[in-house]
Amino acid sequence: MTTAPTGIASTDTIAAIATAPGAGGVGIVRLSGPLASRIGAEVCGRPLQARHAHHVRFTAEAGETIDDGIALAFPAPHSFTGEDVVELQAHGSPLVLQQLVMRACALGARPARPGEFSERAFLNDRLDLVQAEAIADLIAASDTRAARAARRALDGVFSQRVEAIATSFSALRVHVEAAIDFADESIDTLGGDAVRQKLALTRQQLSQLLLEAERGRKLRDGLHAVIVGPPNAGKSSLLNALAGSERAIVTDTPGTTRDLLRETVRLDGLELTLVDTAGLRTGGDAIEREGMRRARSELETADLALVVLDARDAAGGLEAVQADLAQVPMRLFIHNKSDLLATAPADTDSTVYVSATTGAGLPALHVRLRALAAGDDGLEAGAGEFSARARHVEALVRASEHAEAANRELHHERLELAAEELRLAHQALGEITGKVSPDDMLGRIFSTFCIGK
Repeated sequence: MTTAPTGIASTDTIAAIATAPGAGGVGIVRLSGPLASRIGAEVCGRPLQARHAHHVRFTAEAGETIDDGIALAFPAPHSFTGEDVVELQAHGSPLVLQQLVMRACALGARPARPGEFSERAFLNDRLDLVQAEAIADLIAASDTRAARAARRALDGVFSQRVEAIATSFSALRVHVEAAIDFADESIDTLGGDAVRQKLALTRQQLSQLLLEAERGRKLRDGLHAVIVGPPNAGKSSLLNALAGSERAIVTDTPGTTRDLLRETVRLDGLELTLVDTAGLRTGGDAIEREGMRRARSELETADLALVVLDARDAAGGLEAVQADLAQVPMRLFIHNKSDLLATAPADTDSTVYVSATTGAGLPALHVRLRALAAGDDGLEAGAGEFSARARHVEALVRASEHAEAANRELHHERLELAAEELRLAHQALGEITGKVSPDDMLGRIFSTFCIGK
């Protein structure tokens, strides 16, 4: 682990198109680095006053006009990256914008790597890592709710709560390590009750944050739902009904589905990735057995198992798949072919009766799936939501585990071990905001960004 460097002064200047690919009314070329102001002045034919819009002609090396537009300069450190930044706003022709980038590079800049502007903002303490990732999430948001959650993360809502908990762990560790110097004294005589109470409160806050981060992760990434069940229960028919199109082949022959089939559906702005799988049973030929192996492998990473059973023999179908569901955190039992029953029983908290053929029960299934995708955890939808990523959730889980271990060690008055667990909990939280981050992790994160960000 290394601590992220701060106040980095880059020796090179980068340039990139900062607007989306394709033609548009306006396009932006962004420059950042020590030569940005000089290059901007050269391209525009005049010095650029800080934070003023200048109507200028952008010129090539021989003096001919590339285009006319608006130029703005943002001197360091009061810019997005913390460096000198210049933005050239031209007509949105890809050819014109590329000419401006080539002109900047001829004057000493180089093409920016994906995410390099945001990376420099992080390295220069303009953003923490969560906020930098929120920029990418905001750009990728496909609905209002996701955009609002990303905006809150960018505003620092998530980061502030992580930092508050990390500060609490740090203070607890200081107290525990101070008590180590008084080994002959019981920790209770050194304020042990206050330490335990503060640790209990911090763990409670961490558990709540983990709950909300998992919800934010589902909002960003969508819910990974695997459709599983015995052959001929109607799994592929259900996928087609939820997708609204004939995505999967449906026949009466058992074992028709051999490979995984993925389809993404949106429910009130929430994304649900559905994975149709081979029917689980004993026997089958070599290809079908491979399909069943892939189905079980997919269940290992699923958020939700949609267990499709033939309503006429639900108990027998459940017995065939029960052992494969143990590792899935959420399960919804869908009794299909309910139209073949004399009377369909009422739905329960974990069971929905549907007919993929007639559409009966599908509206109720949609409602249940929306609730699961939103995270039916008692939180008001939209209230305080922030975007989060799988790595954030994983770090919070590790911090929670270390906090639990610290509580156990404190109970047995093994203070050195308790202090170490508190240190590890603090370190796990530091990985979220980038206070403690492996360099290779930073490279992977920023490489997923747009070139101009």
